[in-house]
Amino acid sequence: MLRRPSSKRQTARRAARPPNARSYLATALILAAGLAVSPAAAQVTQDTVYPGEQWESLWRSRQALEDYGWSATGLRRAWEYVRDSSNTTGLVVVDRGRIVFEFGDVADLSYVASVRKSILAMLYGKYVEDGTIDLELTLAELGMDDVGGLLEIEKQAEIEHLITARSGVYHPASNSGDNLADAPERGSQQPGEYMLYSNWDFNAAGAVFEQLTGVDIYDALEEQLAIPLGLQDWDRSVQRKSGDLEVSSNPAYHMWLSTRDMARIGYLMLREGRWRDHQVISRDWARRISSVMTPLEQMNPVERRDGYFGYGYMWWVWDGPRATGPFARAYTARGAWGQWISVMPAVDLVIAHKTNSVYSRTTSWESWERFMELLLGSKADVTVDGPYPWH
Repeated sequence: MLRRPSSKRQTARRAARPPNARSYLATALILAAGLAVSPAAAQVTQDTVYPGEQWESLWRSRQALEDYGWSATGLRRAWEYVRDSSNTTGLVVVDRGRIVFEFGDVADLSYVASVRKSILAMLYGKYVEDGTIDLELTLAELGMDDVGGLLEIEKQAEIEHLITARSGVYHPASNSGDNLADAPERGSQQPGEYMLYSNWDFNAAGAVFEQLTGVDIYDALEEQLAIPLGLQDWDRSVQRKSGDLEVSSNPAYHMWLSTRDMARIGYLMLREGRWRDHQVISRDWARRISSVMTPLEQMNPVERRDGYFGYGYMWWVWDGPRATGPFARAYTARGAWGQWISVMPAVDLVIAHKTNSVYSRTTSWESWERFMELLLGSKADVTVDGPYPWH
């Protein structure tokens, strides 16, 4: 259900509360007992489902997990790894619409960092397809400028360049957390020709969205996603923009979501924009934003080419020779501190992960990689030929 607006004091208490110790203890006791056995669990069908007001969870039933194609022992090992070797505060794994793994306080609202960008890409679709947003419009045609002025060549960047991180605009952003420190000299790149992960692009994309639609990003999120998907913990009142507007006039549109609601957003993408009998986002747009626009060999700075991600429309997309098996067509939203929504169509999985930034601790990408090895190793129908992409 949607939350009612809350006071600033209530919001602060909720955002700062520590991980739910009772939740950890309860789960630990269940795991220590080898997972519970529910008589009804064996009746779970293999059909794909959508969550209602609550997610259907198999997590606390060993028999249900085994019948669903998972090793309960393997998942227990993965849970213990998360507990002992990460700073994870919330983690949900969804298989065919049912929760098969859970850790921490998955209802807690916290900052999702750059996951916001992937969500904005989803919100763009409706307005691109009805003609409200023309992706070929340039910054000059939009009348956009920034503190100290943009260069004439920079003003030729199109909206599509902003949402694919290929604008060639290397003006400072109002917030940190990108690769602008590695940017070429301003004015040296033609718009559309050079990818660089830049918060200037992403923040400008937010400003353009609001300029052309006349809709606040958070209101669009509520209308397009929170209500249709039934986000259980959505609270419009805690969402807020921030940034140093003396550096750039475009603020960052930060978002606060719960882990289980991030999983709903990922599940919508896995189902290519469909939610039960309603096409929330068009199939074409869902596919478009999660497809490679910048292949691995063109990523910048050049060190990124040693990895395994290309880039789409504000989504990171597995690419290159290692994007095979369960990683074929897979993509992820990524945010600082350890925020992820990973979508894996080849194996019908969504993984939503949170590390509450209020504790100033990070869950490393390496921890995520090891968890993925343990998770996929627990699924009966998954085969990984050769080493994992990060080895």
